[in-house]
Amino acid sequence: MRSTQTPVRPAEVLLVEDNPGDARLTQEALKEGKVLNRVSVVPDGIEAMAFLRRQGPYADVPRPNLILLDLNLPKKDGREVLAEIKADPDLKRIPVVILTTSQAEEDIARTYDLHANCYVTKPVDLDKFLEVVRSIEDFWLAFVQLPRE
Repeated sequence: MRSTQTPVRPAEVLLVEDNPGDARLTQEALKEGKVLNRVSVVPDGIEAMAFLRRQGPYADVPRPNLILLDLNLPKKDGREVLAEIKADPDLKRIPVVILTTSQAEEDIARTYDLHANCYVTKPVDLDKFLEVVRSIEDFWLAFVQLPRE
């Protein structure tokens, strides 16, 4: 039987993560998911903003439908990146999921004050980490209606 649903466009995900191991695991978890994703990875806040503003080597990159943002980044931390994203009229509608090791109440409160869409603490256990990333994908990319460019 043929499906009457229209084909789903691949979701564009920007992962801002300075830990190569966490970046690799997150990419693997997203590849194994139910939704077709294209994941771009940048290692710091400066690169994240250049990517989002399509500057320099990022002039032709696709606009992400979802941003997974670590807080503790080199050069420009995730809190600064989040504040810039949410203050920019061209970027503020892109959902930002904070994916970090920090469990500090201050970080949680501050990122929600800066209009983060979600705050998730990275589990230390590998299987739980993969499960968390897949649940983010299931919710944000399979169920939620995201704004297009």
